[in-house]
Amino acid sequence: MALNDVTTATFDTEVLGSSQPVLVDFWAPWCGPCKALSPVVESIATEHADKITVVKVDIDANPEIAQRYSVLSIPTLKLFVNGEPAATIAGAKKRPDIVKALSSWL
Repeated sequence: MALNDVTTATFDTEVLGSSQPVLVDFWAPWCGPCKALSPVVESIATEHADKITVVKVDIDANPEIAQRYSVLSIPTLKLFVNGEPAATIAGAKKRPDIVKALSSWL
């Protein structure tokens, strides 16, 4: 499953305006840990598609979004609920740790 790439132009509509929780994967093409985390994030997106939307933000192409939400390192996952950040997971965590951190919304 390829996750939808969100840009500065589409972030407010697709993330902040979403009726269900949105997990945003902040990443960059040159980031090795981001590439390693990608299959984990995609599996969570597939498994929980009925409860959560998962999108990706390339911080090199969209630095404004990363700055707006204080993303200082990648990979960083941020969960938005009702347009507000509700959880942050920084670093390349294992799948069980990510699922546990998101368990209230999955």
